[in-house]
Amino acid sequence: MIPLRDNIPSRTTPYVNYAILALTGVVFLLQQSVGGNALVDSLGMIPARVLEPAREIAFREPGGRVSFLEPALVWSWLTPLTCVFLHGGWLHFLGNMWTLWIFGDNVEDCMGHGRYALFYVAAGVLASLTHLVTNLHSTMPTVGASGAIAGVMGAYMLLYPRAQVLVLIPLFVLFFTAVVPAPLFLGVWFVLQFVQGVASVGQAPAGGVAWWAHIGGFAVGFAAAMLLRRRQAIRPPVDSMRPRSDRSGIYRIDLRRRDG
Repeated sequence: MIPLRDNIPSRTTPYVNYAILALTGVVFLLQQSVGGNALVDSLGMIPARVLEPAREIAFREPGGRVSFLEPALVWSWLTPLTCVFLHGGWLHFLGNMWTLWIFGDNVEDCMGHGRYALFYVAAGVLASLTHLVTNLHSTMPTVGASGAIAGVMGAYMLLYPRAQVLVLIPLFVLFFTAVVPAPLFLGVWFVLQFVQGVASVGQAPAGGVAWWAHIGGFAVGFAAAMLLRRRQAIRPPVDSMRPRSDRSGIYRIDLRRRDG
């Protein structure tokens, strides 16, 4: 199922979501212009390489002065963040950005601009670290915003339990659309990631897909939204089942009114 749009209106302009989309787009175009492999090798997260500077420090001579601000260590520890803004190709990039466009504005609407920015970065980093601890010896570069966007999806699932999503369902050469509850769409997506993640344990990432980054990001997003809601640190979400009015005073719920 490919999401096309949801039925949740946004009460505010999602400036941070727009900025993330723009920044990620600029970085991707830079990848294409300078050669993607160069940036992936330097800014992508390679689990084995992230741990190497730490091992080097741990095995130094006793009494030697160790600085955790050494460039090699700092740079390797930054890659769980920098890798979030890189992508492996046009399909990878467009798929991630489209999903963020659909779900990100509504999560930002609840969290507010500053909190949403911190949330996105934290979800991306923790998703990267989840992949790292489940693939400690992997030498394959990990790139993509999928983990951070999975966090957005997890938060959306908690905040908008009655939302609906219009999806495109490809069936061989046929394509048709359907409206499904957002929790069903997101729940099925998460279950698929979890099944693939469990199957990948002890194996090299199949096709370069970081399943555990998706799982970790989704769980972080869901838990963060739950915590913020309990502390009443976010705005109440729009009730997707409550009729909303247009300028003519007609109350309706209409998926055609929004693009995400």
